[in-house]
Amino acid sequence: MGLTGHLALILAACLLDAIFGDPVYRLHPIRVIGAWSLLWERALFAVGLNGHGGGILHWLLVVGGALAAWWGARLGLGLLHPWLAPAWDLFVAYSLLCMRDLLRHGQRVLDALDDLPTARQRLSMLVGRDTTHLQRDGIVRATIESLSENLTDGVLTPLWALCLFGLPGLILVKTVSSLDSLVGYQNERYGRFGWAGARSDDLIHWLPARLSVPLIALAATILDLHPRLAFRAARTYHDMLPSPNSGWSEAACAGALRVRLIGPIRDGGQLVTEQYMGDPDWPATLDGVHLRQALRLILVCCLLAVAVGASLSALAWGC
Repeated sequence: MGLTGHLALILAACLLDAIFGDPVYRLHPIRVIGAWSLLWERALFAVGLNGHGGGILHWLLVVGGALAAWWGARLGLGLLHPWLAPAWDLFVAYSLLCMRDLLRHGQRVLDALDDLPTARQRLSMLVGRDTTHLQRDGIVRATIESLSENLTDGVLTPLWALCLFGLPGLILVKTVSSLDSLVGYQNERYGRFGWAGARSDDLIHWLPARLSVPLIALAATILDLHPRLAFRAARTYHDMLPSPNSGWSEAACAGALRVRLIGPIRDGGQLVTEQYMGDPDWPATLDGVHLRQALRLILVCCLLAVAVGASLSALAWGC
């Protein structure tokens, strides 16, 4: 595939995602990856391979299986008709990009802010924390946090992997992210077995997380927000989160919007933290206006990410 075909794939996949959002069907690649991961997890645990070695083997089997399934289907379809192979590539790329869905989930929370039980229920689809007792400001803060965190792992890393490395790069990134969600937990079962999935997830998002800061600052400039505060907040507050990556985009968004995020968080009814991310004089009592600003900020970031990705493709694939 040459540069023209590669750019056409990227832009067509982004356009389909913008129009239709993430497709919902039984054999969605992420569902298939989840089932494939569970199959090998059970098989490896059954023979006692539940440590680091088993986890690395599990990683290789799941990632290798995902790449092999895409390539095998592409090869078979190409033998049936020349147009079926690129059509398959487009469908897979479209299925693995999720820019619109991120914005849609945030918009659904915004639309329900006057109905707190509904807003809490919709927020629970975005976050893993306890949303039962969150009030309006807490719902808004949690939604902005989710939007800003997912900007890196849900948008920037997959999109730029596709732009630089083609579909194999996108499939690798989405499979590794899925493995982190499936086995990357620090508990008795997965503490050693999920090490490869968790560490590889940290690795693939490391650079996009840091590049998200100038991207967010540029979007803030376009929207006449606070680009300088985006840089300062990212530098000052990025290490407030346990993840080595997610704090960068979240802190940058807090600065760009000039708001405080995090605040009181409960998990299982227990207070986990009361710390705020942001300067003390920034508002923490947030409302729909702030969430609407955040949605516009993330939208502009997504559009800029596509432009950056297309430029990277021209450099990498035009050589």
